[in-house]
Amino acid sequence: MKQITQFANIMTLRKISSLFQTTFEEVDELLNVVLETALQVVGAKNASLLMLDAKTNNLQFYQASGPASSQLTVVDIPQGVGLAGIVANTGEMIVSNDVRNDDRWLSEVSEKTDMEVTSIVSLPLKLNNKVIGVVQFLDKKDGSPFSESDTATLSQFARMMAIFFQVTKSNEKLGEEFDRLQEKYRQQYSIVGESPAIMKSIKQAEKVAHSKASILITGESGTGKELFAHLIHDLSSRQTKPFVSISCGALPVSILERELFGNEKGAFTGADSRKIGLFEAADGGTLFLDEIGEMPVDMQVKLLRVIQEEAFIRLGGTTTVQVDVRILSATNQDLQKMIDEGRFRQDLFYRINVINIELPPLRDRQEDIADLVHYFIRKHTPEGQPSKKFKKGLVPFLEGYHWPGNIRQLENSVERAIVLEDGDELTTDSFDFESTKSPVDVNVGATLKNATDMFRQSFIGNTLRSTQGNRTKAAKILGVQRSYLSRLLKELGIA
Repeated sequence: MKQITQFANIMTLRKISSLFQTTFEEVDELLNVVLETALQVVGAKNASLLMLDAKTNNLQFYQASGPASSQLTVVDIPQGVGLAGIVANTGEMIVSNDVRNDDRWLSEVSEKTDMEVTSIVSLPLKLNNKVIGVVQFLDKKDGSPFSESDTATLSQFARMMAIFFQVTKSNEKLGEEFDRLQEKYRQQYSIVGESPAIMKSIKQAEKVAHSKASILITGESGTGKELFAHLIHDLSSRQTKPFVSISCGALPVSILERELFGNEKGAFTGADSRKIGLFEAADGGTLFLDEIGEMPVDMQVKLLRVIQEEAFIRLGGTTTVQVDVRILSATNQDLQKMIDEGRFRQDLFYRINVINIELPPLRDRQEDIADLVHYFIRKHTPEGQPSKKFKKGLVPFLEGYHWPGNIRQLENSVERAIVLEDGDELTTDSFDFESTKSPVDVNVGATLKNATDMFRQSFIGNTLRSTQGNRTKAAKILGVQRSYLSRLLKELGIA
């Protein structure tokens, strides 16, 4: 059986997430569908959901899925007893790929259900750090053990299920509350859009997440580089360890060095105590170096040494500190050009650019704009207020703009429109791109061709907006054939 990739798992988790937003009247039926879907993701035979009983404090089988589902619901398990009971007690996941030789396995379960079990993943369902239940997955259909990829996927699934179950059971008015929790989950993990351009980047991120290689994430400003860094960390074997980030372009060398490596007491004026740096804070996890192209050359030398030796000395110290840190970096600059100009070290470039993930600009994923706008409307609508709707023609209007500030500019534009629009609909008049564009002069340093293209993008984009995205009308105003306008739009990245 062909193994399902982690990328496919991400897509399935997103489908499970959408299931949680459907009608909640038949909770048991929905939970069964979700469990069945999770079984398909990892190729497991059976799954069960156990909830802690408030009176007895025992685990009781609430739902089961798979061929042996009816047998699985007959056992109550005290806390601390068996794999599920231990998970309920400790709040930590247990993976056992040979339960027959695992003293923690509760043989009573096998006896009562007449099931032959070889391997099991038992995960806590937690809300506010409190265990409310346990979800278990038993035996792979192909006989293989549960892999690291399986457990990473199932951990994400357990988090979603805990939120869903608790809110469903404790709150009849769960709609808005669950939407808020679901949005929080999406912000932490999911990436909006399913265009070929963004899916290519997601698939690439999934492919390299489990490696130890350093990754350089490149792309224009506002394309979501830090979000992808979080995604890679969340999919890696380091997901339970720290994710630490710093913007390399925001600090002078002396402060950047102090932030990265820490200092001993008395290392400089005002150093009243020892302070650990970000490398130490990220030990075992991931360090994300944003805007690495802005890092001064002197600091690049020190960073290279730490990456090579996996060790450093705190400022003012003499003791070598060993660290195990995965480096993720990001930049919107052309580092190869900076190397040619002597502004970035080539040896450091090779160290941080073992794998490169290029993120597409928003103009190359226009089919995602409608989903992104819906997402940002939900995100920025004040609690208790109804979400604003689209007026016909708004989406083509937004798709006709070239978005130099990418997703960040789109989000700012939507948030501003929500705040300033008095009606219950967003229209083309709700958007003012002049107030959301970057304050940086984009023409500085541009070639004549680039400057001409930028003018044409702006001029044609304004015309399209005035016609609410109608290309036939826009072509007539511009005095060109519609076919020529279509070629221009494609050439300029507007279509």
